[in-house]
Amino acid sequence: MGQAFRVFLFLQGPPARFARVLADELDLLGAKSLRVNLCAGDWLAWHDLRCTNYRGSLSDWKAWLSDFCLANGVTDIVYYADRLPYHVAAHEVAQDLGIECFAYEFGYLRPDWITLERNGMSAHSLFPNNAETIRTAARDLPDIDRRQLYGHSFGEEAFVEVIHNMSNVVLASAFPKYDRDRCYHPLADYTRHLFRLPLARWRNRRAGKVIDDLVASGTPYYVFPLQLQSDYQLRFNSPFNHIGKAAEEVIRSFAKSAPVEAHLVFKVHPLDNGIEPWTRILMSVAKRFGVKRRVRIIDGGNLDELLRYSRGALTINSTTGLHSLRVGCPTKVLGIALYDMEGLTCQVPIDDFWKNGTVPDLELLDSLERLLAATIQVKGDFYQPKGQRVAAYAMARRLMENRVNEPGALCEEPPRLARAKAMNIPVTFVEQMANRGKTERWFNAWRR
Repeated sequence: MGQAFRVFLFLQGPPARFARVLADELDLLGAKSLRVNLCAGDWLAWHDLRCTNYRGSLSDWKAWLSDFCLANGVTDIVYYADRLPYHVAAHEVAQDLGIECFAYEFGYLRPDWITLERNGMSAHSLFPNNAETIRTAARDLPDIDRRQLYGHSFGEEAFVEVIHNMSNVVLASAFPKYDRDRCYHPLADYTRHLFRLPLARWRNRRAGKVIDDLVASGTPYYVFPLQLQSDYQLRFNSPFNHIGKAAEEVIRSFAKSAPVEAHLVFKVHPLDNGIEPWTRILMSVAKRFGVKRRVRIIDGGNLDELLRYSRGALTINSTTGLHSLRVGCPTKVLGIALYDMEGLTCQVPIDDFWKNGTVPDLELLDSLERLLAATIQVKGDFYQPKGQRVAAYAMARRLMENRVNEPGALCEEPPRLARAKAMNIPVTFVEQMANRGKTERWFNAWRR
């Protein structure tokens, strides 16, 4: 089963116990698993004899990790969310030492799927982005099991998220130099969510009425589903420090080039905490470009229905782009996304997109999704116990048998990395830290 003896080092995982379940499966297959805890939340989730606590600074992390890997014979590093700063640094250490890295996250085919990729995701993904390569690799692959078998509730996920993040506040003295790399303090984040909850149904009904009116009237419209400002994929796999900057580019282009009768609909993310005043931000930009009456902002409603009747959709790099492709909606990607390729998404400049958006090739989309399922997607769930066991079992075997990104979805170099560099997206640890400073300055300037 692959290499005779493997030492897997686990860094940060999703909140709760999933990483430990995966490590247990690897140990059963004859590997050795280790874990480095970086914060109190990590320690609460996993603190057995395999664990070592790192209480140093982020600036000292690379040197410490290099020494740790050499001393313990680490052959593989596994982490959740590849652009978190500790993981970006770990990837660079691994490259220097000839160690394999594996990143995992929520699945592209969610619900009930987990992504597991060799090297990294998005700009760092080794998954091909050539249509013919994907068609050929997927030709004999089976259909996807799209049944939802292990879904967890919002409450289950929220509970472990709150425990993890609040423990890093309450028990901060245990890991005093830990860098949370969060846009918002957890107290502010969760407090604002509590304020939003009582009006959730009202917002949803109001958004549903706007969607019904748009569809019934036959008004041509385009959709921009917003991501979470805290989404690391937004911050480190796109050229935008803030969604407001992306929205400004979209509204400018819409005012200049879209049909005069068309509307632009922004849909707030269902898990948005309300800290960013999206209505004020977006309407001020729309007013500046003279299209305030043609811009709509909704906070709720059925996204699939909204996309199904739209003229086109725009996204920075959200998996909602896959939703728009599935309903045959012309889709423009503004950042780096795995599914952004000729034949699926619109490759024309944004000013041309409004009148010349291309309809996705649904056969190519089917090939893409079947290849995803066979190579970098694993059926299962981070939070539901049976889903955890099923996913950990499959992931451990893919890792031990060197089948991650196989068969047919393993490029020698990340095919999207050159484009990311051309867009001035931060790809190294040093660049990412500098970019984070720019993001913080943008936040402060806006709020003043």
